[in-house]
Parts: sequence; C-alpha cells; structure tokens
Amino acid sequence: MQTSLLDNCDDLTRLAIIQNVAGFHSQSQPLGELRAAAVAIVIAQSCGKSSVLLTRRSGKLRAHSGQWALPGGRLDNGESAEDAALRELEEEINLSLPRNAIIGRLDDYITRSGYRITPIVLWSGEESDQLRPNPDEVASIHTVSFRELANPSAPQFDEVPDSDRTVLSMRLSVDQIYAPTAAFLYQFREVGILGKNTRVLHYDQPRFAWK
Repeated sequence: MQTSLLDNCDDLTRLAIIQNVAGFHSQSQPLGELRAAAVAIVIAQSCGKSSVLLTRRSGKLRAHSGQWALPGGRLDNGESAEDAALRELEEEINLSLPRNAIIGRLDDYITRSGYRITPIVLWSGEESDQLRPNPDEVASIHTVSFRELANPSAPQFDEVPDSDRTVLSMRLSVDQIYAPTAAFLYQFREVGILGKNTRVLHYDQPRFAWK
C-alpha cells in the first residue's frame, strides 16, 4: 500500500482507487422479496487528506434515527443503484456529482430488515466542509480518513448470542460504527484502499439494527 494513497487526495489517489475497484468482481444478490436500495461511498477531501463521507441520520426519521450511515436510500421505479446514489447525494447532503464520478460497485449486502443494498463508489475530491445536510434527513456530515480506515485495529469482529454469524463493526474516532454501514466501510478499506479481495455478506448486524 502506497503511503501517498493514505495521505493525499489527488489524481494518483483516484487512479489507484479506480484500478483497485475495477480489479474486484463485485457480487450481486437476487432481489426476490427484498427492497432495493443503494448507498454512496464518496471519496472527498478533509484538510487535504483522502476521506470517505459519513452521515448521522436525523432524529426526525422514523427508521434508524440518529444512527450512522452512508448517503443513500431506496431505488425509485426504473432507477439503477447508480442513479439512486447520485440522487440521494443531492437530496441528503446537497452534493451534485456527474455520472463520470462513479468508480464502480462493491458487493450487495442483505439487511435483517429486508433490504438489498448496493454500494456505489464515487469520486468527489472536493473539500467536505462545503457540504450542507438536509435537516429532514441528515443531522450532520462527517469524514473518515483513509488512514483511519486502514488502521489495523479499526475492524472489530464479535460473536454474539443472538446470531451464528460474526458481527462486524468499525472502531473509528467518531464512534463505533456497525454493519451494514461498517460492512461497506470495511469492504471499501479492503478493496479500494488495500487492493484485497474481501467479502462481507456473511457478517451480521447487531440486534439493535435488525428492524
């Protein structure tokens, strides 16, 4: 792993992420009775460093209020996951990106609440302090640096009595982030930053996130 990938947010960083994601064969899951959704893994700058955008959901929301999340939501009729990710970015954090900002997909993740979520990796490269949250959906916008994501102690794997699957979380400076959001952050760290071929579908969510 190149140190410059962790410490810069420039064309070399963008090309390295593009190469890593392009070399990864993402796995789709059948929709069946599930509801389709998408989230955006947006690479932006924070004080000149490569970072991923993270949001805290508004307390006004009926579902998962106050929880940590990536920008995203359900697909509208006729939308692709990419379309939904771009739309949700504009609606939630007033970030308008062109289609050529899309780098690629990571693996679908199936939630306990019945969603098939497709993560879309996008390049912004802009300073994150210019973003403004939609208060009806987002309480605040945060960033997680590549260096923090790549920290060996960030991923946490726990066995819990309610599940025969390992619960995945990410220990970050903002908080302890749990799956499904942790699954997307962890896979991006593994694939996009570290260039590995790591799957996350088998990891579970904590019980509070099942509904």
